[in-house]
Amino acid sequence: MKTRTLLVLMLACALPLAAAQSKGKGKKVARDYANTIATLQTDMGDIQIKFFYDKAPKHVENFIDLSAKGFYDGTIFHRVIPDFMIQGGDPNTKKPEDPTHPYGTGGNGDNRLKAEFNDTAHKRGIVSMARSGEPNSASSQFFIVVKDSGFLDRQYTAFGEVLSGMDVADKIANAPRHDAGRLDRPNQPIHIKKVLLSQAKSLS
Repeated sequence: MKTRTLLVLMLACALPLAAAQSKGKGKKVARDYANTIATLQTDMGDIQIKFFYDKAPKHVENFIDLSAKGFYDGTIFHRVIPDFMIQGGDPNTKKPEDPTHPYGTGGNGDNRLKAEFNDTAHKRGIVSMARSGEPNSASSQFFIVVKDSGFLDRQYTAFGEVLSGMDVADKIANAPRHDAGRLDRPNQPIHIKKVLLSQAKSLS
């Protein structure tokens, strides 16, 4: 009798625990943007990026959230300029170019970010958001600086920096291209195959 009572008590205790675990499964865990690392897996190798959440929180959230949804997977670096930068992040580049929506004009729908210009210098390795002539027009396209470019400071929102893979960025920047000075597009498409997200603390 004592054994049966004990078993019933154990089961009774287990039920609320199981219910709590089941209830918690549907909860969305808040993302730790400040400590997120993004790895761009490209045709030429990996580029690992850390973010400046304290400098440009909305731009960091935008890039990470789009990456988490697979937005950048399959896009190409559509503009590369040696000794300057490489640019990507246009969803139009996932398919053959449409003259009515040329490469370099695509973004995340109608979503636009308010500029978060900051004191980060656009030195080699900085990741910054591309935009049109309107300061508050950044959406999804970004660029990686391969040579110090101080003239971009406080004109574009710097929101991250390359941790490793600048050799890959250099290869992309120096890829043979056509229509240099206008389109600056690589002769052969260089894809961002996938963006992997991880936490900085897990790398230590």
